[in-house]
Amino acid sequence: MISSNIKKSFVVNLFIVLLIFWIDRFSKLYVIYLYNKLTSTEIFTSKFLNIQLIWNEGVAFGLFAFDNKSYYNSLTILILIITIIVLYFVIKTRGIDRYGFIMILGGSLGNIYDRLFYSAVPDFIDIHYKSFHWFIFNVADIFITLGVLLLIFSELFMKIKN
Repeated sequence: MISSNIKKSFVVNLFIVLLIFWIDRFSKLYVIYLYNKLTSTEIFTSKFLNIQLIWNEGVAFGLFAFDNKSYYNSLTILILIITIIVLYFVIKTRGIDRYGFIMILGGSLGNIYDRLFYSAVPDFIDIHYKSFHWFIFNVADIFITLGVLLLIFSELFMKIKN
């Protein structure tokens, strides 16, 4: 009985990670396709949202972008190590915390894939108000952020109840 629950839990968790990964992959491939078809970085423009392809060689939101390949490779190795640590937490945690780590893992795998195969991460969601623009990001970044927010929520509110 316990073995069957562990297997079911593993399959569900793996499905969620792969679903996040594939939603991210599909969105990036679609934006790259539109970029190539339209031959313009600006794919969609509205009052508050632009879809505009940029290639990010840094970490989240373009931070720590370097022209030096050794810095880029070191950063990629660091991100891989952090992703392995997140995988460990997915395995060791239970409840709502596990789902936070699953979201972080799924998003992280999407961005690592791009780092390894494109040497950059395609970012394309540009939220803005008048002249203020937030950092351009992608679907993987959304899941990573939601996972972190879920962990913060869990730490602040769920632990207080217990």
